[in-house]
Amino acid sequence: MTTTWRHLPAPVREIAVTATDAVDAARARDAEAYRPAVARLATADRAGLVLGGVVRLLLEEGHPDGLDGDDVRQVLERCVRAAATWWPEVDPHILLVLLAGALGVYDPGDDDAPPDPAAVARHAPLLVADLLTVTGRPFADYLTAAFGEVARTELHD
Repeated sequence: MTTTWRHLPAPVREIAVTATDAVDAARARDAEAYRPAVARLATADRAGLVLGGVVRLLLEEGHPDGLDGDDVRQVLERCVRAAATWWPEVDPHILLVLLAGALGVYDPGDDDAPPDPAAVARHAPLLVADLLTVTGRPFADYLTAAFGEVARTELHD
């Protein structure tokens, strides 16, 4: 069964559709489908924020007792090794920045060259696809939860 996102406002629906396409292509290790999917994802406003929420949720579920440095290194190594077999453009540093950002320990103001939205769009789906192998739940569940968290945060700000 495929999740439809018709009930969402157009900008949010664009994130949902493009993120799903990119994560599906990453899970299938299909570079031909991944390239245009991440190009579209890079143009979706706030996609990085939503995917950061997805990564955080996946990390929390996959590591219910918390993460330590070894856990982060293991996630990073597993993701890089898996992605490099079909997406040679994978950059471990960008994946590390995404992990740190999802964990709330990365401040882009302290980084001389923080990843741009295109770099985030090219790497976040790789990380999400890898983390989904641990939890076994559908991506749509995490995406829906991340949208909810973003909405709650915006409501309280």
